[in-house]
Amino acid sequence: MDDELIKMCGLAACIACRRMTPQYLKALSDSVEQACCLPARFAWDRKATAHAEIVNLLADSAADPLLVLLVRNVPGYLYDLMVTVGPAADGIIASSCRRLLALIGARDADGAGQEMERHVEGLRSAAIQATAMAGLIHTPDGDRAAAG
Repeated sequence: MDDELIKMCGLAACIACRRMTPQYLKALSDSVEQACCLPARFAWDRKATAHAEIVNLLADSAADPLLVLLVRNVPGYLYDLMVTVGPAADGIIASSCRRLLALIGARDADGAGQEMERHVEGLRSAAIQATAMAGLIHTPDGDRAAAG
């Protein structure tokens, strides 16, 4: 399931780039900047939500009802990944969103799609790693204990 959602994210970025109007580009730029300006340390859940909603803006800008339907679960998936990874990924997420915005502004549809796929794949890999590390909490006597 994850691989299909990653492809949908790339497809949404690619199609949005091809159909992006100046108004949607402004809205996307404002959304990215707003998400990047939220404090990561104290409001990570809000920041994760703002970043995840960018996919909805991409789908809306594509003016394709089928694409909107296909990506309807993506913001929740991205939010879960970002919350799992935590605020340590803030800079990486912000940089990726800004690269995506630059590629869309340059009308590089293939590049935008690839950036979005790399972004989501990177988040997925980091979330897997964070989950594995959380399961390896050591007790004072050196034994491993399950997190939680």
